Amino acid sequence: MQRQIITFQIDDKMLGVDIMAIREIRAWTPVTPIPHAPPYVRGVVNLRGTVLPVVDLSERLGWGAVEPSERHVIIVVEIDGQLVGLTVDCVNDIATIEAGGLQPPPDTGGESLLEGLATVEDRMAMVLKLRYIGAGAAIAGLSEAA
Repeated sequence: MQRQIITFQIDDKMLGVDIMAIREIRAWTPVTPIPHAPPYVRGVVNLRGTVLPVVDLSERLGWGAVEPSERHVIIVVEIDGQLVGLTVDCVNDIATIEAGGLQPPPDTGGESLLEGLATVEDRMAMVLKLRYIGAGAAIAGLSEAA
């Protein structure tokens, strides 16, 4: 069975998420910081009347915080019924992964944030487990406060 992902960039790294989780892609907008949020939660933005928590995906993945600029975008994804914005450098394309084309991530000794690795246009794309990206009481608490 084929599967489609949206691929995007953080620095020179290609990542992807299942296309069915994507709700929209929007230009970067400044966020309102929230006290006591984890460092990877940049803050919140107003998404048509809904408070949308925005995660610095680079920092969440352990690659260091990014200072967003107008060239960045926010990918709005749905994680367990909750909308979350992910800050990335740019969106690439839709890629189709053939059955068996998603390889398991290497064992790094802990819970992986990766669902697997796929070859896309002769590059390795890291496919994310979204349920672990936005997980945490801070994200849930932000939306409940709205």
